[in-house]
Amino acid sequence: MRISSLSSSVYFTLTYLFFYIPIILLIVYSFNNTQYSLLWHGFTWRWYVELFSDSDLWISTWHSFFLGIAAATIATWIGLLAAVCLYRYRFFGRNFLNGLVFILILSPEIVMGASLLILFTLVHLPLGFMSLLLAHISFCIPFVIVTIYSRLVSFDKNIFEAAKDLGAGDWLIFLRILVPLLWPALFAGWLLSFTLSLDDVIISYFVAGPEFQILPLQIYSMVRSGIKPEINALCSVLFCLTFILVLMSQLALRKKV
Repeated sequence: MRISSLSSSVYFTLTYLFFYIPIILLIVYSFNNTQYSLLWHGFTWRWYVELFSDSDLWISTWHSFFLGIAAATIATWIGLLAAVCLYRYRFFGRNFLNGLVFILILSPEIVMGASLLILFTLVHLPLGFMSLLLAHISFCIPFVIVTIYSRLVSFDKNIFEAAKDLGAGDWLIFLRILVPLLWPALFAGWLLSFTLSLDDVIISYFVAGPEFQILPLQIYSMVRSGIKPEINALCSVLFCLTFILVLMSQLALRKKV
């Protein structure tokens, strides 16, 4: 048993090191006092100072945060209604629709990006903020549905029957019972959607217009001309922000003992 436990610990340690060593190196080199060399030339805050004084990056950051908040909020409410319908009601095609949710999650982003671009072209929707918002809502909704539905299946259905016996209708049950009980899943789904929106590159590349620049595409265009320490600093800040959001999501989903 001890050998098996030791081998499992070594395996998981090596796996996590494989994933996180590149990120750690990126954060370390964001403090390197040189612009092009990979050798360590001393500690500096220079690249973070340049990062926070770059107006173009701040505009792109504001666009990304505004887009992420709007997309996450709308996707959370749509996902909430969809998850409740799939859980509480029986209708024709329910299992098919439930399967489509997982297909959207597993579908490659390049497929969704190309299909959304074709759709927006057919309906003559100009590429910009609105096309980005609709695209981000589309790929966030399945993740919200799965997050909320996984919490719904843990509920005791007798709660809803008791509420009906006391005269509560579907709308009252939804507002007074379901929403309060689902708030950790709603919070986690919102944070997950915001993180996905903030980090998306592939789908955004297809549907973004020239007048509304977002941070992931800005980083992509900067990397194409060479990796600069300023990019390391920016990616370090984004990683820390994403880590905090994911940690908050996990804490929200954790059941109280």
